[in-house]
Amino acid sequence: MNVKNQVLSRKEQKPIVFDVFFNENKKPKPLVIFCHGYKGFKDWGSWNLMAELFRESETFFVKFNFSHNGGTTENPIDFPDLEAFAENNYTKELDDIDSILNYFLSKNYEYKHEIDSKNITLIGHSRGGGISIIKAAEDSRITNLITLASVCDLAKRTATIGDIKQWKIDGVKYVLNGRTKQQMPHNYQFYTNFKANEKRLNIEKAEKSLQIPHLIIHAKDDPSVKFYEAESLHSWNPKSILIPIENSDHVFGAKHPWIEELPPKALTQVIEKCIGQIS
Repeated sequence: MNVKNQVLSRKEQKPIVFDVFFNENKKPKPLVIFCHGYKGFKDWGSWNLMAELFRESETFFVKFNFSHNGGTTENPIDFPDLEAFAENNYTKELDDIDSILNYFLSKNYEYKHEIDSKNITLIGHSRGGGISIIKAAEDSRITNLITLASVCDLAKRTATIGDIKQWKIDGVKYVLNGRTKQQMPHNYQFYTNFKANEKRLNIEKAEKSLQIPHLIIHAKDDPSVKFYEAESLHSWNPKSILIPIENSDHVFGAKHPWIEELPPKALTQVIEKCIGQIS
């Protein structure tokens, strides 16, 4: 069963759009939640093909758009709502993951019998990897963590750094989206939210405190998030497993749109490693 573009409504918070992929057979399956990265969305590139492979492997696979990623319930692809994007921040993304977990682990969820609530994997790509590490460290419901091309320090990301004084004066700064050519706005609240929550948003601290398995997958030649960030994560948590991917990039050979019937070779390798970690 593939159920796409469902809407999780929340009181006084923006809704979350999500997809679910699973085989309906009344057998409890590992719950796998996938978190996209910065300037990403749940339907980017090969993520739907990835979801199909997870479904075939007998997991209950969920992917979603962060509530302030710039998509809407009507158009979850790309970034029609730049006002929402401007109001995004790291703690909102942590809250979004919490809402997703609460929804799928609710006693009232209609497919609760398809989920093994004691077997929950969080997968995060890029910035979503960093957010996933923090969430996994603070939420005991999560039993397994996988990060793909993850960042290791939120303080050094494009969204957080720059001319802070000018940013405060202007109230907003812009980052170019190379694919869509949009000027993506970040309101100054992004920075103030980060500073107010800096201890919580420390990935190194979170990684060192992890008590669950962590599989780190990263391309050796990633031009966007350098391989040393994966090595840093691994050094902070020697029990983690680091898998380097040769001859690939930040998105493991994928692009958007992806029109092929199968994922690229490198991403297929990544998916196989992920499924092997879960099963």
